[in-house]
Amino acid sequence: MPSSRFILSAAVLLCFALGAQHTVSSAAAPRPQTLLPKLSGSPLYIIQPGDILEIDVWKEPEVSRKQVLVRPDGRIAINLAQDMQAVGLNPSQLKDKLEEQLKEYIHVPVLTVIVTAIQSYRVYVTGSVAKNGPIVSESPLTVLQALSMAGGFTQFANKREIVIIRGNGEDTRKHKFNYDEFISGENYSQNELLKSGDVIYVP
Repeated sequence: MPSSRFILSAAVLLCFALGAQHTVSSAAAPRPQTLLPKLSGSPLYIIQPGDILEIDVWKEPEVSRKQVLVRPDGRIAINLAQDMQAVGLNPSQLKDKLEEQLKEYIHVPVLTVIVTAIQSYRVYVTGSVAKNGPIVSESPLTVLQALSMAGGFTQFANKREIVIIRGNGEDTRKHKFNYDEFISGENYSQNELLKSGDVIYVP
């Protein structure tokens, strides 16, 4: 019969072998991946009449302005750049236009354009919601945020057939927002940023 010392040594070797096999198997096994919802990128804000901008020109305090009002005609005015069109541009585009304009007076103009106050942004929520009417905000809202600010749905609202209306006349565009689908984790891109003037209709 084998000695007790031999049996003990064999048991120890067996334990080491099993442990090594378990380590190799664990390392080789793929780790489960966590699937995150794919969110669409938010579009850049488009400057509107009534907005307040801060325009900083590096090392040029006489040209820089802390508060620049976007006039009803869509234009702005700062030193060395009068009647510059701003409406319809995002801050980066306006920055590029101003830098191009200021090259006539400044060797290498470096600008920063920031929208400090949005006074023009307004969307409308109508239909089967608690509070019908316009919603004014200092920053762009998503569909879900606008619906929340309208007090939520009434009892018999058709949350699967919500319509977002954008533009007017021949330029009017419509697309649907399925609230139930979004809440259940499908089609996250529906919850887009609304543009000023958009109408949300809840049947």
